Amino acid sequence: MAAYAALVSLINIIYDIEQHRSPPVSFNKHQIQSLVEYVIFLQEFLQAYKSPVSDCDEADPLEMRIADAAYAAEDVIESHIVHNIQLSRSRSLFNSDVDDEQTRLYQGVQTVIEEMDRIKRVAIETNTEKVVVFSDQRHGFISSSAGKKSSSMMVFSDQVLHKIMEKLVAHEPARQVIPITGMGGIGKTALAQTVYSKQVIKERFDICAWATISEQYNTREILCELVSQATNSKKEQLSERSAEELGLELYQYLSGRRFLIVMDDMWNIESWNETQHFFPNNESCSRIMVTTRLSQLSSQLNTLFSHQMELLDEISSWVLFSKTVFGEERFPPELEKIGKEIANNCRGLPLSIVVVGGILANKEHTQECWESIRNNLTSIVNLENDKLCLRLLKMSYTHLPVYLKPCFLYMGVFEDDDAISVSNLVNLWVCEGFLNPLDGKSLETIGKGFLKDLVDRNLILVDELGSTGNIKKVKVHDLLRDVCVNQGKKEGFYHVIGESSPRGINSQRRIVIRKNTSKEKVIEDLQYVSHARSIICEDWEVPRGQNFELLRTIHAYKFRTFEYESYVNSLVFGYVNLRNLAVEVASMSSIVSPFNHLWNLQTLIISCPHESTAPTEIWTMPQLRHINIKRKLILPDPPSDAVVMENLVVLEGALNFKCGEEVVKRIPNINKLMIKYSGMGRDDDYYLDNIEYLCKLESLFIFCEYGFRGNASLYNLTFPQTLKSLKLELKDDFELEMMLEKIGSLPVLEKFKLGGGCFGTGKWEIFEGQFPRLKYLSLYSCRRLEHWTAEASTIFPRLEKLSLVLLIGLENIPSEIGYIPTIQKIQMVLCSELVVKCAKEIVEEQMTLQGDDLPFHVHVRHPLDKNEASKSLVGPNFEVVYRR
Repeated sequence: MAAYAALVSLINIIYDIEQHRSPPVSFNKHQIQSLVEYVIFLQEFLQAYKSPVSDCDEADPLEMRIADAAYAAEDVIESHIVHNIQLSRSRSLFNSDVDDEQTRLYQGVQTVIEEMDRIKRVAIETNTEKVVVFSDQRHGFISSSAGKKSSSMMVFSDQVLHKIMEKLVAHEPARQVIPITGMGGIGKTALAQTVYSKQVIKERFDICAWATISEQYNTREILCELVSQATNSKKEQLSERSAEELGLELYQYLSGRRFLIVMDDMWNIESWNETQHFFPNNESCSRIMVTTRLSQLSSQLNTLFSHQMELLDEISSWVLFSKTVFGEERFPPELEKIGKEIANNCRGLPLSIVVVGGILANKEHTQECWESIRNNLTSIVNLENDKLCLRLLKMSYTHLPVYLKPCFLYMGVFEDDDAISVSNLVNLWVCEGFLNPLDGKSLETIGKGFLKDLVDRNLILVDELGSTGNIKKVKVHDLLRDVCVNQGKKEGFYHVIGESSPRGINSQRRIVIRKNTSKEKVIEDLQYVSHARSIICEDWEVPRGQNFELLRTIHAYKFRTFEYESYVNSLVFGYVNLRNLAVEVASMSSIVSPFNHLWNLQTLIISCPHESTAPTEIWTMPQLRHINIKRKLILPDPPSDAVVMENLVVLEGALNFKCGEEVVKRIPNINKLMIKYSGMGRDDDYYLDNIEYLCKLESLFIFCEYGFRGNASLYNLTFPQTLKSLKLELKDDFELEMMLEKIGSLPVLEKFKLGGGCFGTGKWEIFEGQFPRLKYLSLYSCRRLEHWTAEASTIFPRLEKLSLVLLIGLENIPSEIGYIPTIQKIQMVLCSELVVKCAKEIVEEQMTLQGDDLPFHVHVRHPLDKNEASKSLVGPNFEVVYRR
């Protein structure tokens, strides 16, 4: 909701100014108090207000009037800040100039207050029948209760699953295409994903790779994705190769191998024609699975077979609906009749069922509440399928708590089928001002809670999980993205360059530049958006010379860096209200302007290829929340006028970071710290023992390059008890035993990755009570580790994944690992034959005790020309893959 987002943003601006150590503007105390009271009233009104025209093509006039008033207040305040800073730089500064500016600020704010007073009277007079108070709409953050339910439930029968599986494993040598067709939201991708993840499929095919095609496909990106997955290469390594080069590499790699390729969401035959000749027909039972909405396309791909997804029948709809709302709990008998009516009104479309179910899972389970949902559904069930689905899904937006609506609408700024980094997304929500501080929680914590709530409501899909089960990337189903785009356009929430806008372009606050938009069109439209606060794009440089003095966020979300010095200086010097700045510079000396006039900078990302020292002004900018230093940048010691950086929660990439007492005092709330050490520093330079006093630190990564002489600092290192994630990359001569004893005692550690170092005794002993909450353990390139033993009957009680890489001398792993109740996967890459055989023995022992269907499996990777003896170990729950 644009109006609510605007009010929250305005409150946050006022709060940031009032809390600032050197506020860029001076308010009249009584006037600003009056403004805040009006804003809070309107926020509370919107939390209970149901728009009478919510299903029309136009936005609600009252909501837009509220938004315009909040925008006007922002314009007055932020324009005044710009003028104040410009005046302070002027050599001809006169008191009369300051007085004139202060008068204009007072008059501008007063005009807004008068408008908000008129809006308040209209709101009070609004017919109460138009106001519906939902039980889950409260101030602040609400934790969803739907977490116990799965957002990825089975939307097809076992017979359908077996049918596709049979086609994939059939002994028909020729390469075959298997099309799966059906309307959007019917479960095509879910079916393909389920088949793709089956262990029998992984064992059947030498290579499995997945690419999402979408309507606006890019052949090179498709091939890059497939090559990356097939060869286990990072996509960054393939960035310079053409589509033809990538296709040739893919063809050569697939030749002679049995492969399964999934091409998800194909919209036209051209995307197939441009890629299919890179899939060799090598008579080895290879398969290509294609999902598409277009039935006519499936006949072009395979004239003999395609699978048409059908809408769910009444029984299946009811089963899916019940599980979405109540999980494994019993469906209340008093709601069963109305529940079945609601499920039937979804017309068997799985996506609609889980979205409507997500609404009800977060509502009071009462007849009255469910009847209101049922009545809304009944009014739209007779529409055509595409319109029906969109209107059904629109309900998911309508019934969202008001504080979640801006966060959901924002998903429309990203490209179709984009995998969106959670950290980037939450950071953008913070910079946009969507989130309110609450109960001492950081805004990042609140944002992640909002995201989890949207996932639990089936509005956002989890695309990638981290090693401990945290959400790393998300996606939005294209139909739900349509809801975001349509509603965003209707409310004027953001403007897409090149598209028409019902509110015109002049007043737009958020500007979205889609990929493939012509440069001429971008330049043409941008000259009319002087009120813009955000520019969001995939890979664009904002044209210089534009009048964007009120700009807060420039976000090229695939990290487009700005490497031209004049451009960097125009950013740093010109946009004083910036909250998000990402730049690449040859050295920090190339930035002429000081940073500290960026009074509200919250995210700073700097890439610097040559060793350089950051400006000391960083320590005087208390609004900073996230500092990400890429490559070689040194943070200086805090100056005498340094402040306590209470908002700083993430500090990544600082080179040769000195964690002295003064530094620890300045960053009390740091949550994530990534530091790297290089060069010939003395042993006592870095004061790493002070890390213990960072009492809110949850994630720590220390990287030591060759040549670093600071082992004494590392040996003295004591870890804070709050650590949940720890990654260490150490020099080969660093002896690990003493440090591992300290790490094993950390009470809440869930993820531990250890690279490098050596075992002076040649063995690692695990003792009773160590690593009580560890879920993920990775060891790689640890020298002189030969024996791994356990002096306890149970070890790693919560371990889920174990990864061993380049442990050439290791001869065994503890047999107790097979008895860990939570273990899911043991992965070995380039390890000795002895430890591989040990893992096989653990599997066989557990199969004797539990049967063939173990809850865990072992995955071994070897290069093609080595360790051929491992082939004999392949069997149930034990997979060996040979890769170049």
